[in-house]
Amino acid sequence: MNIIRDTNTVILAVWALLLGSGLVALLLGQWSMAFVALFTLTLSLTPPLLASRYSLKLPMPFLVATTLFFIGSILLGEAFDFYERLWWWDLALHGASAIGFGLFGFLFVFMLFEGDRFAAPPSAIAFITFCVAMTVGAVWEIFEYGMDNIFGLNMQKSGLDDTMGDIMVDALVHSSQAPRATSISRNGPLACSVGSSPPLSTVIAAFTRNTAKRRANDAVA
Repeated sequence: MNIIRDTNTVILAVWALLLGSGLVALLLGQWSMAFVALFTLTLSLTPPLLASRYSLKLPMPFLVATTLFFIGSILLGEAFDFYERLWWWDLALHGASAIGFGLFGFLFVFMLFEGDRFAAPPSAIAFITFCVAMTVGAVWEIFEYGMDNIFGLNMQKSGLDDTMGDIMVDALVHSSQAPRATSISRNGPLACSVGSSPPLSTVIAAFTRNTAKRRANDAVA
């Protein structure tokens, strides 16, 4: 997988903007801004790099969502102080990202089974999806704690209250996604993507097609 060739022009432009911002900040001696911009770029590059390492092709909407999340949480939240200016910024980010984490959990389970239908009971698939999504959310809270204590940022704001509030938002959103995961596991991703919201249906259908294509290529090889 060639990351530059296979990545949308808009995403490439965002990456270039982050890189340029970081370099300019370095030249101007604005070390905190440079760190935030370059670190955001690094996090944004992580999903496609991991996908390339394991011969996967991530759906473009998924890459767009992860890039926007990192920009909103690291660059806007810290460099432009959105966490303090907008009291709802952190909750909005976690509410939106919880949907993405839930989708990530489902895609993770889908990769394990590698099929359009699942042999495991639908309730088990929903539970595994919930657990994976909650784990990703908990790891992000650990990341915020580390960034605050190592680099002096303020991603957790009020500490324990902020962390528990974020985890509860994650749990609430993931629980609301359980029926969708159950339906997908029972009827198959492509069948369920038809009745889903446009972003969700696009991601599910794209990931299913990419995985099927990869399996076909592996079979030929």
